[in-house]
Amino acid sequence: MFTGIIEELGEIVAIENLPDAARYTVRGPVVTSDAVHGASIAVNGVCLTVVDETGAASLKGGEFTADVMAESLSRSSLGDLKPGDPVNLERPMVANGRFGGHIVQGHVDGTGTVLERTPGEHWELVRVSLPAGLARYVVEKGSITVDGISLTVSDITDGEQPDFTVSLIPATLAQTTLGVKQPGARVNLEVDVIAKYTEKLLGAAAGSAR
Repeated sequence: MFTGIIEELGEIVAIENLPDAARYTVRGPVVTSDAVHGASIAVNGVCLTVVDETGAASLKGGEFTADVMAESLSRSSLGDLKPGDPVNLERPMVANGRFGGHIVQGHVDGTGTVLERTPGEHWELVRVSLPAGLARYVVEKGSITVDGISLTVSDITDGEQPDFTVSLIPATLAQTTLGVKQPGARVNLEVDVIAKYTEKLLGAAAGSAR
């Protein structure tokens, strides 16, 4: 489990395309400082597993390698990345750590597109498109994960083409990819899992009451 508090901006070092997957090599000195084979690291909000087939060689130099399944490539924006691109990195939350963001699984629900950036004196507003099927899980002042970043929804527009707005403080702009993502860029979205579980439980309860 993650919390959406980005630990460092990493970099895509190499991408190897496989028949039904891809192998990514990512540079991240902080997140690899205690990483081992089988460890989980979130890359732009996608939970990936460190693969180490050469006895720690893949973790030398602050780099790690992870295999990305076709499912993850189709449901996320990882397929848009190329060597040299920055990525948001986060290790899983430790049991005795501070819960700085919200419950993030690293299981991307879909992608949105950056629609607009509005600079302010001390922050910046970023408006992002929202897949219609996810709109019911997003509420004003609720939490959403954008490229692995735990953010608070400041505004939401419903309708056939819903979108939402987040307010980014200078630290978020400087320390995450949202500081450089321009209109037209795709971003990974993960909605609040509590909302999804609540919907399913209430639906099951309503069905059993009939």
